[in-house]
Amino acid sequence: MENYDVVVIGSGPGGYVAAIRAAQLGMRTALVEKYNTLGGTCLNVGCIPSKALLDSSEHYHQAKEQFATHGIEVGSLGIDFPQMIARKGEVVSQTTEGINFLMKKNNIDVHHGLGSFVDAHTIAVTPAKGKATQLGAKHVIIATGSKPSTLPFIDVDKKRVITSTEALGLPKLPKSMIVIGGGVIGLELGSVYARLGTEVNVVEYADSIIPNMDRAMGKELMRSMKKIGVKFHLNHGVKEVTATGRSVTVKADSKKGDEETFKAEYCLVSVGRR
Repeated sequence: MENYDVVVIGSGPGGYVAAIRAAQLGMRTALVEKYNTLGGTCLNVGCIPSKALLDSSEHYHQAKEQFATHGIEVGSLGIDFPQMIARKGEVVSQTTEGINFLMKKNNIDVHHGLGSFVDAHTIAVTPAKGKATQLGAKHVIIATGSKPSTLPFIDVDKKRVITSTEALGLPKLPKSMIVIGGGVIGLELGSVYARLGTEVNVVEYADSIIPNMDRAMGKELMRSMKKIGVKFHLNHGVKEVTATGRSVTVKADSKKGDEETFKAEYCLVSVGRR
């Protein structure tokens, strides 16, 4: 059994930074990660890939809506969506490779597998294939991050009813999308697809988007997103989500008591993380 001063479980921005600092302070350090790539949600299926798609969609939107104003003629303009997804993947790969380099540079041992406690100072690492190994640890840092939340009555099948993870790698550009939740993640991805021509409807229970932030910011963001075609339905409580074939139907009640039905190719459930 290998023994360490510090074992960090989870290789996201919290975990890998903690591991680096521990190593810099002279501690023998190990990092445990259950997935094949380091970086956690942020680098693999969160901040980094979403910003890559935001960048691509903004380039397209500017070419379509603003280049002519500057006297720039681009001729026929189209979208190669698979190439956008491929570029996003390249950005992610470059970033995760950077984390691998930092681990080697700081002499941090990386163990791939699911980390669990045997006792207070022993961690079992169970890989997807093969036998579990054990690591001794004087100290353990738990940095296992979060995963998308859902609503109890929604069946997220990851095919038509999706989370942000699936929204970052759709097989083709959808014609329509319903976003449940007016928080930062749903609005970010909604804006990506709206710029690319997808009809996007945002259904939010509160009376404003990004409700946990300054209301003036929410109003300004809504104004900006309406300009790219996003439609907002505030004060609507979703009560039913049904996926049938290649479409999804969402039923919601307004606070006035009226029922409204939305249909789209995909439904992105974006109601926070846990």
